[in-house]
Amino acid sequence: MRMAELITTRIEEALAPVSLAVIDESDGHIGHGGWREGGETHFRVEVVAEAFRGKSRVERHRMVNALAADAFARGLHALAVSAKAPGE
Repeated sequence: MRMAELITTRIEEALAPVSLAVIDESDGHIGHGGWREGGETHFRVEVVAEAFRGKSRVERHRMVNALAADAFARGLHALAVSAKAPGE
């Protein structure tokens, strides 16, 4: 399973998002720490889900990072997160 698919599946199963974008930004990090040949090291997640309502920014990021634990174990180096509740 590719990294984007793994991240997408974990977030969709846990949060049932209204919208979700998982963007591979690895090409923009060539030569930087954590980058490796073949990419799939740096991603951006933009997710809107009701599960974030009433949660702080830190809590939201922790939720997404916990869902990406398998991806980090497989070599994900960095995950930028935008996590919002519907209407925000």
